Amino acid sequence: MRKKTARAGRKERRQPGYYDYNLLAVVIILICFGLVMLYSASAYEAATSTIIQDDMYYFRRQALISLGAILAAVLISRIDYHIFLKLSPYLFAVSLLLMALVKFSGGGVTAGGARRWLNIGGVQFQPSEVAKIAVILFMTYMILKMGRRVSSRKGVLFLLLLGGIQAAAAFFFTENLSTALIILGISCVMIFLAHPKTAPFLAALAVIGLVVGVVLFYLAQTMDSSSNFRLQRVLVWLDPEKYSANGGYQVLQGLYAIGSGGFFGKGLGNSTQKLSTIPEAQNDMIFSIICEELGLFGAIIVLLLFGYLLYRLFFIAQNAPDLYGTLIVSGIFAHIALQVVLNICVVLNVIPTTGVTLPFVSYGGTSVLFLMGEMGIALSVSRKIRFQDEEVPRKNSVTKNNENILTNDG
Repeated sequence: MRKKTARAGRKERRQPGYYDYNLLAVVIILICFGLVMLYSASAYEAATSTIIQDDMYYFRRQALISLGAILAAVLISRIDYHIFLKLSPYLFAVSLLLMALVKFSGGGVTAGGARRWLNIGGVQFQPSEVAKIAVILFMTYMILKMGRRVSSRKGVLFLLLLGGIQAAAAFFFTENLSTALIILGISCVMIFLAHPKTAPFLAALAVIGLVVGVVLFYLAQTMDSSSNFRLQRVLVWLDPEKYSANGGYQVLQGLYAIGSGGFFGKGLGNSTQKLSTIPEAQNDMIFSIICEELGLFGAIIVLLLFGYLLYRLFFIAQNAPDLYGTLIVSGIFAHIALQVVLNICVVLNVIPTTGVTLPFVSYGGTSVLFLMGEMGIALSVSRKIRFQDEEVPRKNSVTKNNENILTNDG
């Protein structure tokens, strides 16, 4: 009788039923926190705008899109993530086409001096956000397709070429350097994870760092002005006070906001820098408003929330039933981590301004929608996780699943 009970218990534990509610919970918390800070940062600007004249404008739009995005993520999580294996090449091609339409069709929309949006049937979105998901899924597909050839020099160069094509499209078609850097970064991280050796990547990273350092030193010593706005951003980053009238104003005001917040901040809603001092405070610079109103304490809480989000993604990737699931969630992990680090580094003036939003917190319906799509895929992978009493059978099962995927896809 005891043997039957033990077998029944093991069988029950192996049945489907795991779902990473912790990941879903921390994402919802981040979205709710973002909505609160969004209203605080944007209410004055929206109310005093001659066009909007509604302090709830940004909050209402973001809240509705966020609600729909959460529901979409839950629905996506119920889909078997293996379906994206066959769809990924088509999604990659569609993302390239959509970005090309921004530049070469009448549907491209210019806002804030940049042509990055596409309007199709009255729906306006950024195709570059589609490109981020597309590169994660397609790079995973190609890594599985290539198998052991990933470890060869030609294999690495080929994968870098694919990531470079997507990044170049984001840069030339949508004039979005920040997205291009994120796409290239995601590609490099995924190649690094799939490659058996670490030393070549560390050497390449050291060389790139040396080259960037030399270039920045040269710019600092020889260039006082430039007509290229991207070079102007570098000069502003090197000396924001000197170029306060030519791009350094926003950076300086953001630093003033952070410095004036202290440890516990001025209190929610009591920011003074958001009163038309920091342009578009609800977008890229919202972290500075968080620091001003909630202080260093609030900033640490935000970082801890993102840290826990990344931990849940790491947990799912580590326990995924096959290599396909591991690589997909690892790509999502890389995307979130890169975007958070880049945004905070820009606000702190550690790197030149790049226009990267803070995930789930900054204003942007397209960003939230596609980020939640990624969360839905990660939750779909989590549904396939099986916990067993014995570790060895589980490893054998994972190896067998990986071999099946590689066999079925070449």
